[in-house]
Amino acid sequence: MYDLLVIGSGPGGYVAAIRAAQLGLSCALVEKNHSFGGTCLNIGCIPSKALLDSSELYAHLRGAGGHDVSSHGIKVGKLELDLKAMMTRKQQVVEKLTSGVGQLLKGNGVETFQGIGRLVGKGQVEVISGEGKKKTLAAKNILLAAGSVPVQLPAFPIGKDGFVTSTEALSLKSVPAKMVVIGAGAIGLELGSVWARLGAEVTVIELLDQILPGMDSEISRRLRSILGKQGLRISTSTRVLGYERAGKDKSEGVILSAEGSDGEAQQFVADVVLVAVGRRPYTEGLGLAELGVKTDERSGRVIVDEGFQTSLAGVYAIGDLILGPMLAHKAEEEGIAVTEIVAGLPGEVNYDTIPSVVYTWPEVASVGKSEDQLKRDGIEYSKGSFPFRANGRALAMASEDGLVKILVDKRTDRVLGVHIVGPWASDLISEAVTVMEFGGSAEDMARTVHAHPTLPEAVREAALDVDGRSIHVLSAKIGLSSRKFR
Repeated sequence: MYDLLVIGSGPGGYVAAIRAAQLGLSCALVEKNHSFGGTCLNIGCIPSKALLDSSELYAHLRGAGGHDVSSHGIKVGKLELDLKAMMTRKQQVVEKLTSGVGQLLKGNGVETFQGIGRLVGKGQVEVISGEGKKKTLAAKNILLAAGSVPVQLPAFPIGKDGFVTSTEALSLKSVPAKMVVIGAGAIGLELGSVWARLGAEVTVIELLDQILPGMDSEISRRLRSILGKQGLRISTSTRVLGYERAGKDKSEGVILSAEGSDGEAQQFVADVVLVAVGRRPYTEGLGLAELGVKTDERSGRVIVDEGFQTSLAGVYAIGDLILGPMLAHKAEEEGIAVTEIVAGLPGEVNYDTIPSVVYTWPEVASVGKSEDQLKRDGIEYSKGSFPFRANGRALAMASEDGLVKILVDKRTDRVLGVHIVGPWASDLISEAVTVMEFGGSAEDMARTVHAHPTLPEAVREAALDVDGRSIHVLSAKIGLSSRKFR
């Protein structure tokens, strides 16, 4: 009997298994696919970032989307896209990481089983291999980390008439002439950016009134403007109603019918339609209903208590299966927390300091409360911001679009939220996460020495601006900072 048995080898599952081994627990992991790493490493985070980096390099060299490599003194001759080679490189990155996870599991003494895992009784999991063979494993504790799958819309048949999910959009055989993306969340904008950089005419359609719903609205507006300059056509407050095949012989892509918030009819033509309207928990085949594991009827998420335990004693759930943002790093922290709880330690996750990142270019990153949330909740706050156009490193990189915004409690100066749209925002947000984790203030950030010239200086300048002390832009708060020294 194992101390812990994990179903699913995504970031939450494999990290939990490794941590269990570190704590001296006997641990096994069940994975239905032939490679480890789950959606993130195989058909999500990692392959998409590989294509984002490759396509960004290509866009730079061909001078697309506002890029001008000639201004760097670089002249490029005839430029050709080898999409097959790009896809091969993407797959090599994936395979290197997934095989690395396998080696880590083996090196830490985690026993692995390939097959579909299903709860069949208290402390028991049945594993059905690809050949149909069944094996029952026993464990004192079971961790469900099965992840999520793309939400599909009944009106749009995936795999037919050019409709694809993010999985297929990562492996298109050619660059479509016209692509429509339904959904302006992180996945839609990232993959839309990839194919726009490679030459597709991309239109993004969003039901709500802003891209990146739930993100700070000022940051959302700024990114929309930037992406528009890069060639992405974005239509918000628009509902897609249906489609028909285009062309006399119905072989020339599809025509999507839609309507705006004012009821005005619209049409969009596409060769490929990426349906990116979100993801849902993957609970099929886990045997939850049979054993009475409670789920939320509306969302399908598994209900857990503050210790991640389900309604069935000894069975835990994490990651995309439970409430909260569907983020790999959130799942990792929950996996570690569950393992430590099982080991008798005080495992916990601070959900107030989980960052979110969108890997467009420029990137978007945020942590904590948005300005919209603070206004809605009636929290008095102060704000500081700094544009990357005034940052020396950003100018040297020719990546001056965007800004850093810091929101603090008006009375205590405690940092409540940080929002960035700009170069390498994914890296810059870590400073904000650390400060917030320790209950720090804008003054703490402002008084911390930052190397020059670097992008993190923009974070410090935004912190200085909270009190009207930004050095490298003229502040509208001139005179405010003097109050601290009276």
